[in-house]
Amino acid sequence: MRNAALVLGIIGGVFAMFVGFFGYGYTEAVARYGEIEGLARQVDNIGLIRTASLLSPLLAIAGGAMARVRALWGGVLLLISAGLMFFAFGFSVFTMFPIGFTLLGGVLAIAAGKPDEPKAHF
Repeated sequence: MRNAALVLGIIGGVFAMFVGFFGYGYTEAVARYGEIEGLARQVDNIGLIRTASLLSPLLAIAGGAMARVRALWGGVLLLISAGLMFFAFGFSVFTMFPIGFTLLGGVLAIAAGKPDEPKAHF
């Protein structure tokens, strides 16, 4: 289960990077060139979109990478990433796979049967 969480987290993070590139680029293009009536208008919360564009892929890739050694921490990061993507971008044809992969990876990492190795945190 840890290996599946690792793979799903990293793939979900890579897909989330594409959503993040588009989300950040869209807000920047509309801010720079202005709104186009009927085609492009600025989003209500620019800061949320830009923050989620950066943090969601970062948390997904980091959570996936941590899933083998620290499954609980990695799973929590994956679930936070999925929640942040859903909150910022909603569920659509472009976000369903990144949200689905990171959500499933987080659930699998937390549900991993073997406990984490007893190591010091620092």
